[in-house]
Amino acid sequence: MTQPLPQQRRSSLFRDDEPVLQGRALLPDASGPVFGDLEVWDFTTSLKRPANVHVSGWKVCFSSELEDPYWNLLAREFFMALSNPHHPAVLRRGVVLGTPADPQTLIQLASRLRTLARWGHKNGLAPQSGSWTADDLRQRIRDLAADGTAKATVAGHVTALKTLAMVEPALSLPWPAGDPWPGQSARAVVDLTATAEISTPVVPPEAWFPLIRAAWAYIHTFAPDILRADQRLRELRTVAEPSVKGADSRLRAWLADPRNNVPVHAASVEGQAPRVNWHLMTLLLGYEGHRDTMLTNKPSRTSTGRRALIENAVATGRFTPHALTGELVQVTRQDGSTGPWHPGIGPRALIELKTALRDAAFSLVVGLSMMRDSEIHEILRESVVEHYSTPAIASTEIKGTADRPGEHWWIADPVAEALAVAEAVSSHPDRVFAPVHITGPDGTIDGVKMLESFVAIVNAGCRWSGLDEIPPAYIRPHMFRRTMAMLTDQFPGSEIATGIQLKHLATRALANASTRGYAASDKNWARYLQTALDSAKFRKIKDLYQRHTAGEEIGFGGGADRVKDAFDKITATVKARNGDARTADSLLHSARIHVRFGALNHCTADHANPVGAVCLDNAVVPEGHVGPLHERCRPDRCGNSMITSDHLPFYNSHGRRQLEIINNPRIPTVRRELAERELDTTNRVLAMAKGAHP
Repeated sequence: MTQPLPQQRRSSLFRDDEPVLQGRALLPDASGPVFGDLEVWDFTTSLKRPANVHVSGWKVCFSSELEDPYWNLLAREFFMALSNPHHPAVLRRGVVLGTPADPQTLIQLASRLRTLARWGHKNGLAPQSGSWTADDLRQRIRDLAADGTAKATVAGHVTALKTLAMVEPALSLPWPAGDPWPGQSARAVVDLTATAEISTPVVPPEAWFPLIRAAWAYIHTFAPDILRADQRLRELRTVAEPSVKGADSRLRAWLADPRNNVPVHAASVEGQAPRVNWHLMTLLLGYEGHRDTMLTNKPSRTSTGRRALIENAVATGRFTPHALTGELVQVTRQDGSTGPWHPGIGPRALIELKTALRDAAFSLVVGLSMMRDSEIHEILRESVVEHYSTPAIASTEIKGTADRPGEHWWIADPVAEALAVAEAVSSHPDRVFAPVHITGPDGTIDGVKMLESFVAIVNAGCRWSGLDEIPPAYIRPHMFRRTMAMLTDQFPGSEIATGIQLKHLATRALANASTRGYAASDKNWARYLQTALDSAKFRKIKDLYQRHTAGEEIGFGGGADRVKDAFDKITATVKARNGDARTADSLLHSARIHVRFGALNHCTADHANPVGAVCLDNAVVPEGHVGPLHERCRPDRCGNSMITSDHLPFYNSHGRRQLEIINNPRIPTVRRELAERELDTTNRVLAMAKGAHP
């Protein structure tokens, strides 16, 4: 029970037995903390915890400086008001707050109160804050800034003090009255200016490429071997007998079958004397947990005889490191040799490899889906669904939401395959990403550690797997979302997908500062992106040229007419020079044919050399301008787009999908309006393809 303190101005607004969580959705059979708990407020059994938050991150500890009765009561009253902003007693005091604070917010505030009390003691202030002034609090912030604390962190401390000032009327203990910075936001106090530039770095390309390739290799190529070994091991353990009766006859029968090879440890295969894996050998004979009586190394007549029979078989060459799997997938290694991708999967190696599969799946999902780390951890079994006729992940949006709404992230086939593999190795009853070998509902894993673990496993096995080594680099889950936003922005037509994946559905084509910042290019990627774009563009143009010279119809629209004219000039030049395919390739490389193939957004015409591009007749091109006119050069307004026959099925399907959205009254109005605009553009493109230029 809380004892009254001499410094209290009045009795506390809250009873000791009053629940901290009031008017909120709680877990079944919830037993949450009460105001009178002096040491810990444990929310783990009462409030839904995000999947990527450890149990310790759901407990508020009143430790260190908060053990002092004064600061303890002050913190509990502060947190109680924040947890229950609509509490009648709080409202009667004129305190108006926002949404209820979550446990992690309270943990952060507890830390700031501890450091505040510590600062006061260090600087000779009174042990209790009742005699402190607003000048003292402002000095606290100046000291933080002088110590080199990051501006964003200092702003957080300012917010905590401003919030305490708001709650002060509801406190029974004295606190400096009034906002120390009236009329100023926390950002303004510390001069933290907003900028469109995103501070999140991209994943370095030298690490991104080998990491994504390795993850796909594990998911698509190596996973069948690993899952087969896991299935075989479970089968052996299921049928293993509790008694070793008849073991000698069973061993002789097993050795009599020439198809059976003695399992050996993979690490010993390259040595002079392969070492028998006695544990696995016991399982293959149909026994579990009986190594001491079956094949013990202790001197006994029965065990010595059995071991001798097995070791004699090994001496004749009857051994294998692949007893659980059979032959593994063959790969070409860095030295040019060909062989299995792993030296041998035994029970111990299987533990590491199943974890590697989970981490590889996480790497692919975080790398290619644009989901946040917290949202990936919330993915449940059977979460791959169809969303507007397109494969998507159904999960829970965490950031910036209090009610944890369900969301959908459209995905590609490799991501769906990765989730299927992760689900196969997960031991959690509900979640896909969880500890592989720990059952139970509370298993929590760290996305950073999964990435680090996967990189370590890949690099340790490069000699066998043939995968490229992943160089050391600073890699965090949130960096992949930024990287993919940048990559999609560099390729034609992908801005729409970027906007949708980043949840900015009300606008398209990167129309706000936050999304533009996310998609901003990175100098470390410039060389890779330009090479990839140039190669993809030339392959497309070369294919169209070959089809055009063979007499096929390659496309429709004003852009197509100009490309055909450029192709005819190249063909004439090749004939005039008595050239061959190499001459045509050289001319195609130098022609600089600028055209967007079936894009739904602005073109990328180079107005300095607009071969194959045309702008609006009334478009005024600024002097010296090159590149697109973002608000005026669009395929639905001019004939720049080249629509090939390959694109027509896509546009027809796209139009049908937009009609489904428009005609569905359950879909939000803003999404239906976006679909109407997309449908109008699609219809214009199709009309262009039929020769009816809008």
